[in-house]
Amino acid sequence: MSEQTHDVIVVGSGIAGLSAAISAREAGASVLLLDRATEDEAGGNTRYTEAYMRMASVDEPAEGLTDALVDDFMGHPDPGLTADLTKSWDKRAPLLRAHPMVDLDYVETFAEEAGPTLRWLEGHGMAFGQLPTLFLTTSTTRLAPIGGGLALVETLSRRAKELGVTFAYESTVRELVIEDGVVAGVVAATLTGRVTHTGVVVLACGGYEGNAEMMARYHGAKAMICRPVARGGNYNKGEGIEMALAAGAATAGNFSLFHAEPIDPRSGDPEAAIMAFTYGILVDVHGQRFVDEARGPIDAWYERTTRDIQAQDRGMAWMILDAAGQAVPNIRTAIRTEEPPVTGDSIEELADKLDVDPQALAATIAEYNAACPGGEWDVTRPDGLATVDLYPAKSNWARPIEQGPFAAYPIMAANVFTFGGLKVDASSRVIDRDGRAIPGLYAAGEMTGLYYSNYVGSTSVLRGATFGRIAGAQATVRTGEGEVAAS
Repeated sequence: MSEQTHDVIVVGSGIAGLSAAISAREAGASVLLLDRATEDEAGGNTRYTEAYMRMASVDEPAEGLTDALVDDFMGHPDPGLTADLTKSWDKRAPLLRAHPMVDLDYVETFAEEAGPTLRWLEGHGMAFGQLPTLFLTTSTTRLAPIGGGLALVETLSRRAKELGVTFAYESTVRELVIEDGVVAGVVAATLTGRVTHTGVVVLACGGYEGNAEMMARYHGAKAMICRPVARGGNYNKGEGIEMALAAGAATAGNFSLFHAEPIDPRSGDPEAAIMAFTYGILVDVHGQRFVDEARGPIDAWYERTTRDIQAQDRGMAWMILDAAGQAVPNIRTAIRTEEPPVTGDSIEELADKLDVDPQALAATIAEYNAACPGGEWDVTRPDGLATVDLYPAKSNWARPIEQGPFAAYPIMAANVFTFGGLKVDASSRVIDRDGRAIPGLYAAGEMTGLYYSNYVGSTSVLRGATFGRIAGAQATVRTGEGEVAAS
């Protein structure tokens, strides 16, 4: 087995890994970046996403960012532990430092460093703007990189190479090298054999949505009725998480959930999202409604609705729109699939094509229509036009499904990324189960746990960049014992 030495080894070339590699190289470190994919497909999920970021401007996070992260339901943690959360890191009990809950220092650092990170990315060739989203109603502000995630991967990869970062594609990290309790490198499998790379390690290789065994382990039977939202997610096999757990890492985030997005299962396009069900109804494969389709702005509710879809038979539902629903201004913006809808001039004809009981579907729609109150329909905002005496209710945009021709799209849950991951502090150090930093090991991006009950939209790429940048800098200044002060 050959051996190579570097100051910093980064595993993964999505936004977190690229940010870490550039940051470490800027600080003077020799940097190796490893990725299991070919060069043409490297970048993980980042390559395929539009990369919306929860920002009011390049310099300021969106209003309520920190509250949304801290208020995510984390179960019922012991108040005897959480009482110490306001203490500085070194004053907290070790048990609390290792506890799987949101770290307030981490969230504060995220909010403080997000703007400077975007300015830093601008300095490396990126540009950002308030670009149109697929959401026709929204609850927060967003920016996006010009060119989306693909531009992030291509621009930052090119910049990293210009700075002298060494890239090794088709190199899969199999294990951490640990010497006297310190992470001293990795062992990678390549096309020509195994190579040991020594150096401080930054793990940025995503979650486990591309690993069917881990999905079944943590998500049970529901693992079979979802798939990665884009091709890049299939490269995320979870080895980084497993290696760190084997080294004693603590966990954070909810291992029983993932970020769910509603997509057309017929489509092979990345993020073939369908975000228009607020203007129609959702029925299961038996023709029955099962959820309030319009609890609020779709950008705040689509994930929870998608989980309700996943819970149905075969893990899918049909979105049904009548002619008025199909005529909503810019409706195609919210329907990203390239596949055409199933159509019918009557509900019975549509039901036949959907292989749904025509009588059941007709009865469902008749009951729904009778509960619609009439009144002005305002598609630009939650309008409070709610059904009367109907279960489940529809809280907004409740108007009858009555004008043919009718259209239907199938929807399933796609797995954008998994919630469960490694516990890190505000310096991106991986924390062990005794509340201590694991010397020589840092992590950033989707493999670090942050979300518990609901994804705080448009934060994944943003935090990958923010904490990737922090991880690269911190890995470079690490002392011999692997300890740096938490920010």
